[in-house]
Amino acid sequence: MGAPPPTSSFSPGIQAMLPLLYAAWADRHLNIKEINSLRELAADLPFLTEKDKATLLDWSDPARPPARELFKQWEIQSRHAAELIQDGEPAGLAELGALLGREAGDQDEEFWMAQLPVLKQLEAGLGEIDLATYRSLFPDYDGDTRLEEEMSGKTFDPTKLQAIIEAPYGETFDHLREILTRPAFERKVMPVKEDFREQVLEWTQLLADEGYGAMAFPTEYGGENDMGRYATAFEMMAYHDLSLTIKFGVQFGLWGGAVANLGTKRHHDKYLAEIGTLELPGCFAMTETGHGSNVRGLETTAVYDSETDELIVHSPSIGAGKEYIGNAMHSKMAAVFCQLIVDGENYGVHAVVVPLRDEAHDLMPGITVKDNGYKMGLNGVDNGRIWFNKVRVPRENLLNRFGGVDEQGNYSSPIENPSRRFFTMLGTLVGGRVCVPRAGMSAAKSALAIAIRWGLKRRQFSPDPLKAETIILDYPNQQRRLFPRLAKAYAIQFALDYLLERYVNRSEEDMRQIEAMAAGMKAYATWFTTDCIQECREATGGKGYLSENRFADLKADSDIFTTFEGDNTVLMQLVAKSVLSDYKKELSEDGYWSVIKYMGRRIGTVVTEQNPLVIRQTERHQIETPDFYRNALRYRHRRLTSTLAQRFRSYLKEGMSAYEAGLKCQTHMMAAAQAYVERFTLGRFMDAVEKLEAGGEKDILQKLAGLYALHTIEEHSGWFQQQEYISGNKSKAISRVVDKLCGELRPEAGGLVAAFGIPDELLGAPIAL
Repeated sequence: MGAPPPTSSFSPGIQAMLPLLYAAWADRHLNIKEINSLRELAADLPFLTEKDKATLLDWSDPARPPARELFKQWEIQSRHAAELIQDGEPAGLAELGALLGREAGDQDEEFWMAQLPVLKQLEAGLGEIDLATYRSLFPDYDGDTRLEEEMSGKTFDPTKLQAIIEAPYGETFDHLREILTRPAFERKVMPVKEDFREQVLEWTQLLADEGYGAMAFPTEYGGENDMGRYATAFEMMAYHDLSLTIKFGVQFGLWGGAVANLGTKRHHDKYLAEIGTLELPGCFAMTETGHGSNVRGLETTAVYDSETDELIVHSPSIGAGKEYIGNAMHSKMAAVFCQLIVDGENYGVHAVVVPLRDEAHDLMPGITVKDNGYKMGLNGVDNGRIWFNKVRVPRENLLNRFGGVDEQGNYSSPIENPSRRFFTMLGTLVGGRVCVPRAGMSAAKSALAIAIRWGLKRRQFSPDPLKAETIILDYPNQQRRLFPRLAKAYAIQFALDYLLERYVNRSEEDMRQIEAMAAGMKAYATWFTTDCIQECREATGGKGYLSENRFADLKADSDIFTTFEGDNTVLMQLVAKSVLSDYKKELSEDGYWSVIKYMGRRIGTVVTEQNPLVIRQTERHQIETPDFYRNALRYRHRRLTSTLAQRFRSYLKEGMSAYEAGLKCQTHMMAAAQAYVERFTLGRFMDAVEKLEAGGEKDILQKLAGLYALHTIEEHSGWFQQQEYISGNKSKAISRVVDKLCGELRPEAGGLVAAFGIPDELLGAPIAL
């Protein structure tokens, strides 16, 4: 309930008339019907004094509208009365008037109840009341009913669009929505990390009990061999709590994934079933204090002792300690990545299963574990540091899919080349890079849903005090802040869906390309997550800064996504190297003919895309075309790749090493990788939309694809102008089209976030509910 307005000098009778006067004058003028109704009925009202009637005659003169200050006072008094109306009570102008009259005078409720019929007659005489005026008096109507209208979609069905987005895993999404909205999953503020960790562990156990922990494991170990459903679970639980998401991912994706993908049948038989039920909690011990991205440089060793047929796992220095290891405080075992040394020869990084704790949860001899303590976010995840002091484990604990030691102490591997073996091993763990950006997108979509829903409820400023204030989302600046990001969220989602499909149905020949896609999309999506949450927080003003509205947790918990499962900057360099490799392969496979084809494409681009007429086209129908979108991002990708290759080649000819040449070209590599990912994202989005049946859902997705493409081109407008691909005037025209698309999406914004399918219980922010 708001604070009461300043004490008014109005009599009880006038107070009773204020809501009617406010509504009558809200459209700036009184018509003859309203004047006659007001004056005729007011003449016989028992609660009006003669002075009151004279005042009403004065205030109902159409030639003399009320002063701004007077009208504002009517509004304040009327809104105060509206705040006093209890839930479920009738709420109209007559009820507000009776309430104000009763508050201002000595007459009791019975007296004013008796005046309701004549007040209602007066209200009816005013005719149809301006909707904005009604909403300004009744915030619940403005917030709840209006929001419900806005979320329904104008030209498409949000429910159908949601089904498109969630296909083919709609049933899994629905099942997890039901699970995560149960009372057992109610979110609570838990400032003490130990309490929060125990809660997250309980949630993880509940999901394991539902079968989601083992989902990606083979059926013989309690799973369904379904990586797609596992990724869906990962994405869906990120709407609930990111600490839960990461805890779940560490246990079943990293620890379980290491055993499943790097181990062989003996390890599967021994561990997988218990990992899937959470009976055997474990961790993935790769990162060290001294080495994060440089996995090849890990210092931890596993030395084979032929006399005892054991591996001795050891941390040779403080910096060799495993750092930031999730599940470290709850784990019984760890998949430890270390340099495998057999008979004095280092065979490179391998993974070894090492027990950390006994059945009483006491640390095993030689194991030291320290809590990382409080972090910026994800304090429901028990990160820790682990050191090994000559810890002996059986030789069979070596996860030996790609390299093992036999009973005679001989090392063997199906992959002879050490470098290829190393990258093949890491490639089997790419599932994390497929899943993490999906969780990041859930956080970004939550932020967009909160900001857009709040923007549909919140009002600020009005050019006229006689009119309701403007809805925040009606401001073009607010649309420009949120709608390109909304379009990008859809684009990235479809690209991630394509990546997941490729990963689920992968063949060995596909893996190098999938690894590059996963690295690029992981970086692109999680950078977007960080940007999107920040912009949405700012777009909700001070309300967004309140913890209860979730931006604090969304920001703090997702920020690490840009640097775990691979530092984004490093990942983009991997993408650039893959792009260069593909470029080199393309030019070398066909020899002379590849050069001819390359030159043909260059000439074709100059003729069809870079001729003086095309680069200056500024009409909307010339800009808003799928061909322009695809061609522009393709040109940027290919141009940056070819110039990068030329630079790299010239440095090598000067005698530089590949490493030194890479340093010289590093920023160029980042740009080329970004261009590849942007082209990939748009292509997968447009390909998916083109396959849909005609209808409102397809139409709105095409509009989003256009906005994503043009906004991306706009972001690189300086580069495109430098390359003379577009003119300055065309760049301006593109910005105008982006503005228009944002305006056209305004009526659809509520429906577009409704299609995300986030239950109110999981969205959780009071300003969005």
